[in-house]
Amino acid sequence: MSSDQIDRELAWLGRLWQWRLAEHFEAAPSAEPTDAPPPEPLPALLAALPAPLHGRDARALLWLAMAPWLQPALLDMLFARRSDTGRGFTEFGGLAHGEHGAFAPTGETACFLLGGMEGEQRLQAWRLLHTLTALDQGAWLQLGAAPEGQAALCGAWRPGPQLLRQLLGPLAEPVQAAPSASLAHPLRTGLGWSDLVLPPMTLAQLEEIVLWRTHRQQLLVDWGLGRRLKPGYAALFHGPPGTGKTLSAALLGQRCARPVMRVDLAALVSKYIGETEKNLAQLFDEAERQDWILFFDEADALFGKRSQVSDAHDRYANQEISYLLQRVEEFPGVVLLASNLKGNIDDAFQRRFQSVVAFALPRPAERLRLWREALPAALTPAPDVDLPALAQRHEIAGGTIMNAVRVACLRAAQRADGLLRAADLDEGVRRELVKEGRSL
Repeated sequence: MSSDQIDRELAWLGRLWQWRLAEHFEAAPSAEPTDAPPPEPLPALLAALPAPLHGRDARALLWLAMAPWLQPALLDMLFARRSDTGRGFTEFGGLAHGEHGAFAPTGETACFLLGGMEGEQRLQAWRLLHTLTALDQGAWLQLGAAPEGQAALCGAWRPGPQLLRQLLGPLAEPVQAAPSASLAHPLRTGLGWSDLVLPPMTLAQLEEIVLWRTHRQQLLVDWGLGRRLKPGYAALFHGPPGTGKTLSAALLGQRCARPVMRVDLAALVSKYIGETEKNLAQLFDEAERQDWILFFDEADALFGKRSQVSDAHDRYANQEISYLLQRVEEFPGVVLLASNLKGNIDDAFQRRFQSVVAFALPRPAERLRLWREALPAALTPAPDVDLPALAQRHEIAGGTIMNAVRVACLRAAQRADGLLRAADLDEGVRRELVKEGRSL
C-alpha cells in the first residue's frame, strides 16, 4: 500500500474528528459529515484488507487504531481539557500518558468518533467494534483488557498483528512481543520456498497448511464450519533427521507472513508440580495474542505416549500431556510438531492432527539437486567430482549432504586453491556415515 494512500486516509480521519468535535461542542445537527467523505480507496488497499474492513465506519476505526503508529500528533486535539475543572473530557476516552506521550485511543474513543453521545449510534458503534475484534481472532483489530474495575470500552483500541504487517511490512516485526520467560525463540532461514527439495506429495501437504492459514476466516466464519471444526490446524512432521522438517516449518512462516516460534522444551518443562501447565498456558496465550506459528521440535519429549500410572510422578506427567492436548485443540493458529519417529507420539495427539506429513530420505534425482545446490559458486569442482555418482551411491538426507560439503569447503579453504575435490567430498560423506553408525 502506498504512503500516499495512507496519508489520504489519515487526513480523512483528521477531518472526521474535526466534524465530530464541532458537532459535539457546537450542538450542530447529528448528521452525516458530508464535508468529510472518505477517499476513494485504491485497489491495493482493498486487496490488502478483508471485506469487513472496507466500509466507511470500519475504515475510520482502522485508521484510529493506526494513528498512534503513523501520525501520533493527529489525535492531540483529544487532549483538550474542560475549562471549569481542568480535567480531560471523559467521552473522548484515551489512556493515561506521561508528559510527552501520544494520545492512545480506547474503545470509548472509537464509539465517540462514530456515535458521539447519541445512544443508538453508540450501540451500533459498539456492535461494530465487537465484529471487527472477532475478525480472524483479533488479527486485524483488538480491544485490550480494561483496567480493573472499569468498563470494557476503557480498553486500548489497537491494531492487530495482521494489520501491522500489512501496513508496516518488515517494520512491524520489532513491535512483536518477546516470548514470555524465553519459552520460545524465532525460527528463521535465509532460504526460500523454491529451495525445498521434497517429493510432490510432501509439498502438496505443506501447501495445504498455507491454504488453511489463508482461507481459515472464510471456512470457519463465512461458511459456518467453525461450529463443527476445531479453530486451529495441527500438523505432525515425521521422518529421519536432516530431511527438511525444521526448514519447512521456517518456510511456512515466510509463506504465511507469520513468525514461527520454536518452543524451548528445556524451559517449558519443569520438575515442579503445576509449573509445566503454567508455562504452557503462558506460551499458548502469548502465541494467540501475537498470531505465532508454534513449532515443537523433537516433539517426542513432550507429546510422547502416556504411561501406566504407578506413582504420583506418572499421574502428573499424564496430567501435563492431557493439558497440552487441550491447549492444542483450543489454539486458533498453526501448531507444527517434528519427530524422527511417528510412533513415538501419543495416539491421542495423532487422532487430532489435521495432517501428518512424511519426510522421507531423498531419492537419487532429489539428492543430485541437493548436491548441486549445496556447492558454493565461489569454488570450482575438480574434474574428478562426479555429483551424479555421489547422489546414486549414498542414500543420505539433505542435512547430511550439507555437512559433507562443509568438510570439503574447509579443506578447500585450507589449500586456498579454489578447488572442490572429490576426495574431500568423499571424506565428508564418510564422516557423516560414521556418525550415523554406517560405513561407505
